[in-house]
Amino acid sequence: MKVRERGIRGGRLPVGKKNCITEINGVKVSHVTLVHQIGEPHACTGVTVILPYEGNQFREKVTAASYVLKGFGKTTGLVQLNELRVLESPIMLTNTFGVPAVT
Repeated sequence: MKVRERGIRGGRLPVGKKNCITEINGVKVSHVTLVHQIGEPHACTGVTVILPYEGNQFREKVTAASYVLKGFGKTTGLVQLNELRVLESPIMLTNTFGVPAVT
């Protein structure tokens, strides 16, 4: 059962028809999946990039905050985001070992 089906609501704004981040005007999402296969086993990895709005994210900073769900993993930039309370770059999601490659 989904969270909303249990009556739990997050935020004050209404949910879009598809309940999807790409429904928000100006938000762009892209991803790539890499499969490295030399015999068995093989490795799959990738990255998802979210541009929160059109324009220059460094020059036109927006208010931002972070929330840690599980408390495990590596982050780059959260200390700065939490201290300055602004977002200055795209949001990039990847596996723990991929963090240096996407920053």
